[in-house]
Amino acid sequence: MPEAQATAGIGGGVPGRAVVLGATGSVGRQVCAAFAARGWRVHGVARRRTAHPAGDGFTAMDLAAARPERIGELFTALSADVVVNAAGGWGDTGKEMTYSHLRLVDRLLAGLAPVPHGPRLVHIGSVHEYGPVPHGTLMREDAPPRPVTPYAKVKLATSRAVLEAVREHGIDAVVLRAANMSGPYPPQESFLAALMLRIRTALAEGGRLELSIADAQRDFIDVRDVAAAVVRAGQARVGGLVLNIGRGDAVPVRDLVAWLVEAAAFPPDRIDYRDARVVSKGGDWTRLDIGRARRLLSWAPRIGLRDSVHGMWQASAATAG
Repeated sequence: MPEAQATAGIGGGVPGRAVVLGATGSVGRQVCAAFAARGWRVHGVARRRTAHPAGDGFTAMDLAAARPERIGELFTALSADVVVNAAGGWGDTGKEMTYSHLRLVDRLLAGLAPVPHGPRLVHIGSVHEYGPVPHGTLMREDAPPRPVTPYAKVKLATSRAVLEAVREHGIDAVVLRAANMSGPYPPQESFLAALMLRIRTALAEGGRLELSIADAQRDFIDVRDVAAAVVRAGQARVGGLVLNIGRGDAVPVRDLVAWLVEAAAFPPDRIDYRDARVVSKGGDWTRLDIGRARRLLSWAPRIGLRDSVHGMWQASAATAG
């Protein structure tokens, strides 16, 4: 769909039923909360239920293993207006990530195709789909993607599968290509979660903290701002498009580390900064052009990154407590 044809107002903006896949994950739990806060009925789907609430209903299902018919029956029974794909775990091999991402999306799309009322699918992609770019590049949605890591390649394959389903099978879907995320409850595999664990361990043991920080600048966004964009995308007529979701800024990774150390109140005299060069797996530079999302979703990031990092530590401290 040409961008000029995309207009807001599916369902007149009236809250309906949102089904969130991966509802117990870092992004999914925030998406559930964002829909619920706006009056939507929320049904969560994940492999297993966790302690925190995921909406007013929940179904335990391994989407990568489920029959497409079973997935479609669930959407039909719930009369889903919006389906959000925030699912897909991390794996140690390309085969594992293909299973948890691409196989899941293939079954999801096959299950969606025969659903009578055609719910909107909001698929959450990744900035890493673009691959490494030269320093200073503003990454636009029409840039040719050149991913290099197994994770980035499989994420691009899922986004392409969604867009092909729009063209070939008339599925109503949009891809949100999200920047690196901060904020409460980051995935355990993320850089920030790993750093939080190291800080917490050093605090508990009274030891020193050694830090080697990549000389990289990246576009980071709070996960709650991503969730707000998902809600907007569920209601706007933007089917068939890719929209970048970020802050539109390249922030030094050193700044995020400093804010996290600050949030933890870690004693500066117990930190050893090493000069060893650290190469970022996601590239040394990311900065998304978010103009399309601003125009078509009437959306903008609202949470500052320092507040986001502090909120991440506070949520972690509450959970640990």
